[in-house]
Amino acid sequence: MTRPNKRRGSGPRHRAEARWEGRNIRLQIEYDGSNYCGWQSQKIRRSKTIQETIEKVLRRVLQEKIRLVASGRTDAGVHARAQVANFKTCSKISPEKLQNALNGLLPEDISVSKIEEVPVSFHSCLGAKSKTYRYTILNRRFPSALLAGRVYFYPYPLDLGLMRSQAKSLLGRHDFSAFCASNSGAKSKIRTIRKISVKRKKDGLLEIEIEADGFLYNMVRNIVGTLIQIGRGKQGARNLKRVLDSKNRGLAGPCVPAGGLSLIKVQY
Repeated sequence: MTRPNKRRGSGPRHRAEARWEGRNIRLQIEYDGSNYCGWQSQKIRRSKTIQETIEKVLRRVLQEKIRLVASGRTDAGVHARAQVANFKTCSKISPEKLQNALNGLLPEDISVSKIEEVPVSFHSCLGAKSKTYRYTILNRRFPSALLAGRVYFYPYPLDLGLMRSQAKSLLGRHDFSAFCASNSGAKSKIRTIRKISVKRKKDGLLEIEIEADGFLYNMVRNIVGTLIQIGRGKQGARNLKRVLDSKNRGLAGPCVPAGGLSLIKVQY
């Protein structure tokens, strides 16, 4: 016997939204994650996070208890150019005034680049269709004093052509267990990579960008570490596909430092 389908819009979540008389506010945020223990608030009191820092300022400005929902959690030391988060409020403050107030009170390493009112149904995490991360490597003989903490300094020659050709094997829907941290709590390791690129920029900068429908814990950093090994000739020309198919984290390269990683874009 099959159960009758519920009418669309009759579930608890929809009824709660229908009763909501306040506003849903969407933020676009950029931050330098060097001094934070990642995005998500933690129970450890001494752990300073991006979410907690912004929520404290929002509570101060709006005089309400605010809970931010982000597109996803960035790890300790990871940066963002366009993180997306939303919250609900009864305040009538305009987006422009709220943005000015937030940027006037937030620390210099966090900035709100855009604020807008969105439909009550908008959810930063559940509505995200894809995210793009960029990993930046400083690939030259000498380090940069100005970019320290924002790039991974790697002074050895890399074969970019080989890295690009190998990266193509990651495109599509796969089980990415080989590139997932062993302590990940993800039930499924299957993700879809839509785009991946390896680009040489000026002044020795190398950028690896990956767009996917979702990411596992340390997935990007483990992929980059493996590509660097391939670029150095430490793994055979066909090894990336073999590592992917193996689902064995021990066959992949090292996890590169968090400071080179940035969340660039979230698509809805």
